[in-house]
Amino acid sequence: MDPNKTDEVNAAMLATNNILGITKDDIQNTKSFLYPFMLGKYVTWQEGQEDYQYNKITRGSFERMELLRNVDLMVGYAESDELKNSYTALGHFIRAWQFFILTMQMGDIPYSETIKGESEDLIKPKYDTQKEVFLGILSELDQANTLFGQGADFGGDPIYNGSTDQWQRLVNSFELYVLINLHKKTADTDLKVVSRFQEIVNNRPLMRDYDDNFALTYLNKDGQKYPWVNINSSNPFTIYPMLTANLIDPLKAMGDRRLFYYAKPSSVKLAGGKSASDWDAYPAVEASASFNSLQTIHASKDFTDLNDRYADLFNAEPVGQFTYWDLQFILAEASVRGWITGAASTYYQSGITASMKFLAHYTPDNKKYHHDMPITEAYIDTYLLANPLTGSETHQLEQIITQKYLAGFLQDCDYFAWFENRRTGYPKFILNPATNLNDPTNTFPKRWLYPQKELDNNGEHVAEAIQRQFGGNDHVNLEMWILKE
Repeated sequence: MDPNKTDEVNAAMLATNNILGITKDDIQNTKSFLYPFMLGKYVTWQEGQEDYQYNKITRGSFERMELLRNVDLMVGYAESDELKNSYTALGHFIRAWQFFILTMQMGDIPYSETIKGESEDLIKPKYDTQKEVFLGILSELDQANTLFGQGADFGGDPIYNGSTDQWQRLVNSFELYVLINLHKKTADTDLKVVSRFQEIVNNRPLMRDYDDNFALTYLNKDGQKYPWVNINSSNPFTIYPMLTANLIDPLKAMGDRRLFYYAKPSSVKLAGGKSASDWDAYPAVEASASFNSLQTIHASKDFTDLNDRYADLFNAEPVGQFTYWDLQFILAEASVRGWITGAASTYYQSGITASMKFLAHYTPDNKKYHHDMPITEAYIDTYLLANPLTGSETHQLEQIITQKYLAGFLQDCDYFAWFENRRTGYPKFILNPATNLNDPTNTFPKRWLYPQKELDNNGEHVAEAIQRQFGGNDHVNLEMWILKE
């Protein structure tokens, strides 16, 4: 028996487990860390042909729901009324987060009858409609806001050190993200998307800067280092990725120095006389190009790799599952859509500034890591003047989502960039029928299929959900409710 381990359970210990369950457990290591960024077309992979790079999505999983069994236990161990409020609020947020990811992946899911196997002997939960799930998510976030406001700082929190103020700001900011994903449902009188959004913006505390990011910070300890780290050859996969045109081309077009923080120049270009500070030293590959052609480029060594800092540093940067700049771009989009009165350009510039300052703060002032193209206050001011938010509503939305995409490199690990492309069409991904692994090859997939375990063990309810949504055809190309006008 390990004498350093306790055999006593308390609310703080369960809180740690729950919070890490939606941060550390979602942010995978080494190769798996890059899966969301393959599907999001930031990187290609040359070890072998990867399904996500070529748009092949198969079955999802409901394993996220297992974490929710610990929520009531956590609340039950609270030692005071104020702590009970805080842990209950945390439970509402964790439930909202998990159900949001699941419904965004698959559509209708079990919600109201979930996790009632032990308490009510209900082992085959019904599937709620996606609208009902979203109403539940919004309600849980509203309750979390209220309860965090009535709670006390709590133990067991590896993100905000138990600060109810920061958790309340996250809850409200994340609720705005949920609502912006409902932008096609503004006429729905039950959801009240726009009025809900306005109430939160006008009356509730929101994230203030990148220190409020919902982010996991890494330590120089085994099992707690940055996901791409290669200290002592711990990551054999660093030789396989190449950065794509979706990431590199807009950075170059706007003179965006984040390129030099994200990327490592082509060794071939350097040998040919280019400097590491030369934009032309960073060639881009097309994510939809054939695997064989990409292998040829990779073998030539004339490609752009991930910046060395990601492999060299045990804490290259905290990885945010939801960030302050995400919030700012959401507010910018809401302003362009006419939901709120704040200037879209102000939010837009704030999001860009936060992303850039975050990189500058967490990257050592070393030419190896910024290639003598540092991000400074003066540079940010110049960049914002050179790249204003302008044009039609459609053009401004494209600018906003593009900037959100650029800021999201190696952040937002729950496939948020892919969700954004599915929702808005931005940034534009090239559809190449010759390499697309989706069926048919002339379309992008829209969703994950339901888990095989559900088909095997909860067949009646999942069949009812498939019939209700998709006419009985559980197919990756069919649109769920949230995607329909």
